[in-house]
Amino acid sequence: MPKYEIAIYSKQVREKIENGEHHARFTDDWADFHYFEISALNEDGARALIKERHPSDQGFVIDSVVEMKESNFEKCFVLGPGICPVSNS
Repeated sequence: MPKYEIAIYSKQVREKIENGEHHARFTDDWADFHYFEISALNEDGARALIKERHPSDQGFVIDSVVEMKESNFEKCFVLGPGICPVSNS
């Protein structure tokens, strides 16, 4: 199943900070991007999962959704020593 990296922030927290205030529920760091790795069948599925956890009616904004490619390191870790597809030359 593909993995997606999703960047989100809280618009409400950003607005509070701009006005010299603090959000009643969320910490100030939510004004900055938070990154999550989500496994889903497709980008729409990844967006739906993150929206369940961080809904827009609570001020959360999805900034980006990027499909993550499996690295050679991950392939080696999963396959194990001696099966790694990476060349040593």
